[in-house]
Amino acid sequence: MTDNLFQSFALNEKLNLTNRVLMAPLTRCMADDDLVPTQAMAEYYGRRAEAGLIISEATIIRPDAQGYPNVPGLFSLAQIEGWRKVTQAVHDNGGKIFAQLWHTGRVAHPHFYGGGDVLAPSALAVEGSVPRMRELTYQVPKAVSHEDIEGLVNDFATAAENAMLAGFDGVELHGANGYLIDQFLHHDSNQRTDEYGDSPENMARFPLAVVDAVVARIGQDRTALRVSPGAYFNIAPDSRDRDVFDHYFAELEQRNLAYVHIGIFDDSMEFDYLGGRVSQYVRANYSKTLVGNGSYSAQHASTAISQDKFDLIAIGRPFIANPDYVSKVKSGADLLDYSEEMLASLV
Repeated sequence: MTDNLFQSFALNEKLNLTNRVLMAPLTRCMADDDLVPTQAMAEYYGRRAEAGLIISEATIIRPDAQGYPNVPGLFSLAQIEGWRKVTQAVHDNGGKIFAQLWHTGRVAHPHFYGGGDVLAPSALAVEGSVPRMRELTYQVPKAVSHEDIEGLVNDFATAAENAMLAGFDGVELHGANGYLIDQFLHHDSNQRTDEYGDSPENMARFPLAVVDAVVARIGQDRTALRVSPGAYFNIAPDSRDRDVFDHYFAELEQRNLAYVHIGIFDDSMEFDYLGGRVSQYVRANYSKTLVGNGSYSAQHASTAISQDKFDLIAIGRPFIANPDYVSKVKSGADLLDYSEEMLASLV
């Protein structure tokens, strides 16, 4: 039984979702060479408007945020216009859509923006090379200055304003999965000794500044956040991270965000320093609207919601394979299995 997935859900007084199934952000690398969303992207998102809320693929806030080919941006007029076609397609089909705002931090590569610094909390490179472009190896980043930090905070807020101009219903800050905001929250990637490192209060300072700046521009009811307390992607775990996230969630609890979204590829993973699954840890430390994620089937998500493990579920790859995922689950129809070949086009 999955009936609870199809109940409406009020994020707040301004935003009501028709069901509890969210389309998770899925990087497709299908924007044009100017990082402008295409008509094919508009049609792709429009076909998935049955989701209670679509979270867009991660969208960079400025040129030096780019770490993957042909990802969309939200910093030029052409990009805003391209996204307006996407949001219109979703709204015309009765859906809602948030823009996920992104800076990749030390996972960026100068190849994409004509050279210059890679920015990160500390001058610590991530190992390996750029997915889809393996000839590009990661570089040692520049530890951001206070001036850099002020610029980044402002550019996140400006991108949120641009999202509103493009017709989005809100934004989700990508504060997870080893990208810039998340890099400040883990000892492996943040080894600063100034007011942005070393202690939980300092390590959470930049992420909270971004949250507060975006809230100031577009409102708390339009602002959401993705988080990864468990280090598992481009960041090594450190038991001291627990104290950082304990402080972070205590601060987030005081901010009435639209929701907090767990960033994890597979929520069956357990982390000793979190005392188990990421979802268990977050729910124990955050009482407000929580989005679960991490390889859940509709049935398992329904059970988890009924047990108050989270309030909403974000579904990823099955939405690539099944534009009508919500209808199929509701009717009990068989789902098409996802395969990597599906990444070659937007269907």
